[in-house]
Amino acid sequence: MTAYKSDLLRLLNARGYIHQTTDAPALDALASKQIVQGYIGFDATAPSLHVGNLVSIMLLRRLQQAGHKPVVVMGGGTTRIGDPTGKDEVRKMLTDETIETNIHSIRTAFEKFLTFGDGPTDAVMVNNHDWLGQLGYIELLQQVGTHFTINRMLTFDSVKLRLEREQPMTFLEFNYMILQGYDFRHLSKTMGVRLQMGGSDQWGNIINGMELARRIDGTEVFGLTTPLITKADGSKMGKSVSGAIWLNREQLPDYDYWQFWRNTDDRDVGRFLRLFTDLPLDEIGRLEALGGSEINTAKIALANAATVLCRGADAATLASETARKTFEEGTSGGDLPSFDASGDISLIDALVGLCFVASKKEARRMIQGGGARVDGDAVTDEDVVISAQAAPVKISAGKKKHGLIKFI
Repeated sequence: MTAYKSDLLRLLNARGYIHQTTDAPALDALASKQIVQGYIGFDATAPSLHVGNLVSIMLLRRLQQAGHKPVVVMGGGTTRIGDPTGKDEVRKMLTDETIETNIHSIRTAFEKFLTFGDGPTDAVMVNNHDWLGQLGYIELLQQVGTHFTINRMLTFDSVKLRLEREQPMTFLEFNYMILQGYDFRHLSKTMGVRLQMGGSDQWGNIINGMELARRIDGTEVFGLTTPLITKADGSKMGKSVSGAIWLNREQLPDYDYWQFWRNTDDRDVGRFLRLFTDLPLDEIGRLEALGGSEINTAKIALANAATVLCRGADAATLASETARKTFEEGTSGGDLPSFDASGDISLIDALVGLCFVASKKEARRMIQGGGARVDGDAVTDEDVVISAQAAPVKISAGKKKHGLIKFI
């Protein structure tokens, strides 16, 4: 294991955040003697980020915990173009108003994880449209375009994989990496930012920005990436059968967020505790060593700690109590996801309304397969209708998904 001197790299290394770094000894030395400003960029394509973005948010949190300054760069400019990394389709164009609304909504999530303010290590949020929107096309070609070769750009995975799959890539998207590289150069010149961080798929874009800052301004800057965070079954973080695991409460109920972590694969518990909670490492070591059914204690600790960070202590307590009542007592906790029905509703529509399935066809298969329950009773008749009544009706899909149909 590498012996780092700075609190920053020791913390990141101990918790499993480091995949690649550029000139780690120099970055380690810099972080040992001064406050380092480090940034990560986030595009504003939706009103909320999701769990797939969480490792990057936690990386900024660790930066601040180690006594350095996080810079959150919202992609008000780059969102208008679209990052082609890992994509087969051109990103849908959003209006300026939608992008601004999304940025405002996303900031509320960051405020749970970072301390914003005017202090030397307080986080700041900036919008890259403020400088990218001022760039003239000729100016961009003259200042930046000469430092990027088509030959090298074609070797980037974001471009190469799209072309290999014979999927169209617009000239607009092709420029994304140039603008992202310009972001790093601009931030280093105007704010003194010395470090860009991100997921491993952003390594090429980070290197571009570093080289641009060095060639134009002679500035030494650094890059650091995290490993690709996947679950033990190989699936991506941030997704579930029902869709994205959003960070904002408006997009996903607290109980569903808690339950996502509670359902973590046994093999992922220790790693996720280190990455996504502030629990001490010795406590994490104790929890991940639990065997058999006791591993559920570690999963509950993970769910509680992760939910406290993102949704608050009250949300974690209520979700945990709801789960206990639902699974241990067989009763309905008050924080279960719910769907409001104005009258009688079919079981098929109830399953779809609760987002337990993506379609009526999938609901029929679940019912026919014996996976649906109404107030604890198995139902195999796809034509069952739930009559309107004063009390909520508990709907279950399999063993882990429970919700309430409320009649209004």
